Amino acid sequence: MATPNYGFDKRQKELAKKKKKEEKLRNKAERKVGDTAEDGVQDDDAVDETTGEPASPA
Repeated sequence: MATPNYGFDKRQKELAKKKKKEEKLRNKAERKVGDTAEDGVQDDDAVDETTGEPASPA
């Protein structure tokens, strides 16, 4: 009978934790970016997503 490879299990668990943490940070950053766009604040270099042209000032 083969012996369990605890090192492999530990590494997989660490990778899963790291992936979940990165995903949370990415989602948090997206929410932060989304909040500024919803407030009606636009950068001078903002581009209209539908046409790909520079956005006109509101």
